[in-house]
This record gives sequence, C-alpha cells and structure tokens, in this order.
Amino acid sequence: MTAQASPDGLAEQLRAARQWAGITQEQLAGLSTVSVRAIRDLEQGRVRHPRRETLRLLAGAMRLSDARRAALELAVDGAEAGTVMREAYGAELAPPPKPLRRLVGRAEELRALTGLLATEHERLVSVVGLAGVGKTRLAQEAALLLHGRDRTPVVWVDMTGTAPQPAGPAGTRSPRSALTGWARSLALGGRGLDELASVIRGRDTLLVLDGHDTGPHITPQLLELLHVCERLTVLITTREPHRTPGNRMLPLGPLPVPEPEPGASTGGTGAPGASLTAGQPAVELMLSYVGHMRPDLMPGDSLVRTVARISRALDGVPRAMEAAASWLLLRSPAELLRIAQTAPLDVVDDVTAGEPGGDAAGEGLSALLADAVARLDDGPAALLGDLSLLPDGWSADQAAAGLSATPAGVVRDVHALMLRGLVRRLPGEGGGEEDGAPRFGVLHLVRRLAAERAATLVPATALVSS
Repeated sequence: MTAQASPDGLAEQLRAARQWAGITQEQLAGLSTVSVRAIRDLEQGRVRHPRRETLRLLAGAMRLSDARRAALELAVDGAEAGTVMREAYGAELAPPPKPLRRLVGRAEELRALTGLLATEHERLVSVVGLAGVGKTRLAQEAALLLHGRDRTPVVWVDMTGTAPQPAGPAGTRSPRSALTGWARSLALGGRGLDELASVIRGRDTLLVLDGHDTGPHITPQLLELLHVCERLTVLITTREPHRTPGNRMLPLGPLPVPEPEPGASTGGTGAPGASLTAGQPAVELMLSYVGHMRPDLMPGDSLVRTVARISRALDGVPRAMEAAASWLLLRSPAELLRIAQTAPLDVVDDVTAGEPGGDAAGEGLSALLADAVARLDDGPAALLGDLSLLPDGWSADQAAAGLSATPAGVVRDVHALMLRGLVRRLPGEGGGEEDGAPRFGVLHLVRRLAAERAATLVPATALVSS
C-alpha cells in the first residue's frame, strides 16, 4: 500500500502552489522540465523525499515567493512548514541584526523605547523621525536588549527591500526567510496571516518593520495578526507619522548640538580650554567620523571647536555628519565648516549616493530631505517656509503673532512639523524654559528647501519677533 502524505504535507503544499500559479500539471512540466508523472506522484503523495533540485525547478517555474518556496522545502519530510518552524521557533531562529557600531547619545530614547516594548499594554509602537536621525540604529539596540535579556525572538523585516534575505545551504530558503516573507506580505496588505500566526501564536515575539515609509503602515492583516497573537509586539520605524488606534508614537529628533560659542559668529574661538565634547553626543560622533576619515588630523582644541560648529550646522543628524566627514578627503575642516554653514545640502550626500550599491534605494540624504518637505500639506509647508526666515529661539505664540492665522492652527501645524522632525525643540536657559514657553527652530538642513516650497504656494510672510 502506498503511503500518503498528510494534508498539510508536501503533496498539499505543491498542489496548492500550482493552483495558486494557475497552471496545470502538464504546463508545470513544460516550464520546469520535470516530468508530468513525477509531478503527479508528488501531488498524490507517492513520493515524499524528492531531490532539492527538483523542488527548485518546480518553485522557479511557478515563480513562488520566498515564503511559499520555503514552505515547499520545509515540507519535504511530510510536515507542514508552519509545524517545522513552530518546533524550531525561538530566540536562535529569530535574532535581530547586529549593529556595526555602538549607539551614541541615545540613552534616554533607548530607555523610553525599551520601556514601551517591555510592557504588555503597548503592542504597537512607531519610531518616527527624519531620514538619517538613527531610527534603525535605535530599534536595533532595543531589539538586541530584549533578545539578549528576555530571549525574545525578533522577526526583523527590512521594508526598504534592499537587504538580502537569509538563505540556507546550497541556496535553499531558510525558516527566517519564510518568516520575514510572510511578515512583509502582511505589512503590505498581502497574504501570510495564517502561516505566520501558526508559528508565533502564544509566544513572546517582537516584529520590527524597519523603514516602513509607504502607507498604510497598519494594514487590516497586520491588525488581525496582533489580535490573533496576543503576545506579539510590533515596532515600526518610519519617516511619516501614522495615527492608528493603539499606535504609540515615539518621535526621534537629531542629536542635541552644542550652544553657539561666545564670539563664534565672528570667528572667535570661545573660552580657552572649554570642553566641547563633555555631554555633547553630536560632537563626539562627528569627531569619530572625522578620526576614521582623516586619522592624520590631531584632535586639538581648534579642530574640536570646528567640528562642534559643523555638527551644529548639520543639526546633529548622524547621517549628515557621517557624509560630511567623507568630504574631508577633499576639503579642509575650515572649508567644510564654511560649506556646512552656507549650503549644508552640498555635503550631506557621500560619493555613493545615487549609484548602484550606494545609499538605500539609490537616494542620498538631500533627496530624502527634499521629499520630506514635498510631502507636507500646503498649510504646514507655508508655515515652515515662514518659520525658516526666523533665527532659532521662537515660541509658538511668537510665530502665531506674526501670521494671519489662528494661534490654534499655527500650534497644530508646528506640532505636525515636529513629528516629522523638520522643527526641533531647543534647550532652554539653564536646562529650563524661559517663562515656561518652549523655544523652537527649523532645522538648518531644510531651511532652503522649505523656502523654495513655500514660494510656490504663497508669498513669504515676514515674521516679527516679539
């Protein structure tokens, strides 16, 4: 008597995949070079252990996704893919990616994020911020902490589509590839709910959707997964805020930058011996970039002060500072400072931007910043253009006083600009806020972009400081 595969085994997987592809056994045979008889034997369960090469030929002919291909390969022993992965699922199967460098200046943000992820009451968290501020790096550190401390499996999905997916021996698809494939499909509104839920249901899991910048961020399928898997937490990094019931947003701004030095505007050097690195993560990070790019430059007082001014001109955005440091191969620190202060967008892209194998999706930071301004609605875009004419240190009330708009409307739009990272809150005198009124400033990196966008909408409004 011929043994039959279980309904969830290889026979069922292959038959379902062929029907999904919309082809007959004969058509599959012609496309794959596998005989009709061999295909029929597989679908009827008469052959349980085909060669891997046979499966690869069939999967290629049906143009299967990574997830379906993995399901086929994992079902070779007659078991359904979800069953195999459910037995192996754990921290070892699903680790977060390991960062290549240490996290600088994000202790408070890391504490806040891990606190949110560690509570069962917050199961959908979004880290929102401008391109280049370090959202992915912060998410990596938080995921590593939970993975190492609590042995929490982390299903990390690169939503930009630029990272290679994990593969097994001899090019076979790995369980990790199947998990990330199902999760990516769900995040984009596709299939994979049953497969992914069958693996992670009842287990603590952190699902990270990194770089999920295309909407909608929260699809019905992803919400259903959260309902079905009660111990699942979803972390999203994105440049666009997305208001969904239950979604806790954590805005991530640039690193704090040092206050202007006395005499800096006129070329002075400030107080002799003053420390510009203590408690200044942007300066510390920029110095590390400079040291890697130009080890011949001695980090004396003059260089440290120049680097501090560069980091301030680039708003403390890590990606901008790293790209700017690469231009030290061509420019002196003083020349780089001059360009950063007058035309910062000229130095925020390194030489690989826009080239194959360069920045993510072929876009440099300047293009991503321009896109962030272009995405604004007309109201916030016009306000950002007006605010870009002001020096740092204005309050929301001051901004409203100079515009023919209601204070409530101005405050609402400033809030929207802050969520997108285009406006930052400034530290007050002595660590406090003068008269209890927070002070703000438009990022130097987007001032020109904001003015250009606003000029296409309405004439710029002259603001007067109170």
